[in-house]
Amino acid sequence: MPSQGKKYEYLEHTADIKFLAYGNALEEVFENAALAMFNVIIDTGKVSGETTRDVYLKSPDLESLLVDWLSELLYLFEVDEIVFWKFRVEEIREEEGEYSIKAVASGERYYPESHPFETEIKAVTYNQLELEKTAEGWKAQVVVDI
Repeated sequence: MPSQGKKYEYLEHTADIKFLAYGNALEEVFENAALAMFNVIIDTGKVSGETTRDVYLKSPDLESLLVDWLSELLYLFEVDEIVFWKFRVEEIREEEGEYSIKAVASGERYYPESHPFETEIKAVTYNQLELEKTAEGWKAQVVVDI
């Protein structure tokens, strides 16, 4: 018999994190979305270093490019064990119906003792994904699975 005669109880469960990123230009909103994502994983204020990775991607549309960009950074973090803290998007352009991004991500090797892990991100999703030009610039909404 359950304790205290309880039949059930609700437990808090969140499987994702949603954030908004802003930028005056499209490149800036991509940089700030990457920064927001890495601040879910780790406190980027405690990261420095100039280990860099060049990123060049092509996607059929801007929303896919944003997901691919964040997914690639997550992949580089997992495979190369680099925590990124600085992002420079050199160019986003449309060419022959495709969008491309050329960027550099900077960071340092991940050491658990010096970089307390906050939250593991499993994937960047298309769930509730928004990327729009506003009167102030650009805004992106991203949901990541944790």
